[in-house]
Amino acid sequence: MAFRLKLIPDQTSFDFFRWQALTFGISAFFMVASVVVLFLNGLNFGIDFRGGTTIRTESAQPVDVAAYRDALSGLDLGDVAITEVFDPGFAADQNVSQVRISAQDGTEAVTPQTIATVEEALRGIDPEMTFPSVESVGPKVSGELVQTAIYAVLASLVAISIYIWLRFEWQFAVGAIVSLFHDVLITMGIFALFQIRFDLTTIAALLTIVGYSINDTVVVFDRLRENLVKYKTRALREVMNLSVNETLSRTTMTSVTTLLALIALLVLGGDVIRGFVFAITFGIFIGTYSSVYVAKNFVLWLGVRRDKPDPKDPKARKNLSPFEGAEEV
Repeated sequence: MAFRLKLIPDQTSFDFFRWQALTFGISAFFMVASVVVLFLNGLNFGIDFRGGTTIRTESAQPVDVAAYRDALSGLDLGDVAITEVFDPGFAADQNVSQVRISAQDGTEAVTPQTIATVEEALRGIDPEMTFPSVESVGPKVSGELVQTAIYAVLASLVAISIYIWLRFEWQFAVGAIVSLFHDVLITMGIFALFQIRFDLTTIAALLTIVGYSINDTVVVFDRLRENLVKYKTRALREVMNLSVNETLSRTTMTSVTTLLALIALLVLGGDVIRGFVFAITFGIFIGTYSSVYVAKNFVLWLGVRRDKPDPKDPKARKNLSPFEGAEEV
């Protein structure tokens, strides 16, 4: 007989509304605390949002990111990001990297003297190293990146809320958008509290969190919609509890298997992707929590119609809206 790992039994009967006031209070507290920390500390913006200088290097020797970082560690440059550049068109002995140095406070770009010092330090690793280009990102471009990043997150939230509204009902859309806002705000609060570098990769992580969280939420909502038709005489709170319990095993297994890969990246991935992986790792926890304790609680508070006709009944299909009678994909 095949071995099957089960972290959660198939049948559970947890009362997820038992501590409803406490879980709501915890979520509200952390959301308010996140706003306060963001206001007081601000985010530790990386080069993408603060501006700075990118130095492109070429060498016949393989790029050793750790050695490059050690060579620059004593120069007091602030935020430095080193990445190796890959291109199929490069020659066999053409090894390219990009060294991005954040602009210091009150300056628009790194000074020529600092650039010369960086080049000298890197030539200590390879005297034949060349620097084909040096590019600076000013505050205007950085400001546009911040604005575009905000628009990207807001657009994703709006698109998701419209999708949930059309697929379910407006109460579900409100619950989903509140839980997503809860996840994004608290994650940004953690970044502000610990002053973790916040750059474009972090924005990508926030969008990933939004996608993961809404996936969990839709699974619960879909089971809830089925059970609302199946158990028409049960109280809404009881049906919601049943729906979460029925999807709990799937939610737990999905989260754990995702975390196994993320924790490995968090420990072994290095400094370059640590902020990105940390954001997603924390987002898995907060997204699972919000799907169980935030989204459905708002739906319970707003209420849901219980007198809708059964979409499987051919006689009742003519009374459904175009979206209520749609087939599942």
